[in-house]
Amino acid sequence: MTHDQADGGRGDAGQAADAMDRALRSAARMYADDQVVKALGIRIDEVAPGRATARMRVTADMVNGHGIAHGGYLFLLADAAFAYACNTHGPPTVARQCEITFLSPAREGDDLTAAAAERVRIERNGIYDITVRRASGDVVAEMRGHSRTVRPGPSTDESA
Repeated sequence: MTHDQADGGRGDAGQAADAMDRALRSAARMYADDQVVKALGIRIDEVAPGRATARMRVTADMVNGHGIAHGGYLFLLADAAFAYACNTHGPPTVARQCEITFLSPAREGDDLTAAAAERVRIERNGIYDITVRRASGDVVAEMRGHSRTVRPGPSTDESA
């Protein structure tokens, strides 16, 4: 049996279409229950297998005592893109570890975009790089996220 016969004759293009469909369904499912993203006005603009883009405008409520966007909001935006990217493969996947480096301040009114891209995924583990940029293209922050696919069952305990 050839590769094309094994997948019903769909070939690589069919597999890519299936992966894209799975990614879009996963994002829609997540967004339906994602109250934080909705409350902050974060838009999930692009989703593809192992990738996602999230956008947010910095509001007056997000600015700290230094007159710049609080780092927690920048992390949240990057984490949202990371979450949608690592869940594009179907099974529920959570953050295992993240590290963010703030490179330049964001200010009220800045439109920010976080783009997440999968670097590697082996069994239940994944590594993703996320870049947060202003509309001008200037980099505000870089994050690396490590994911873990949760085993199916009644518990999402990572030790299972």
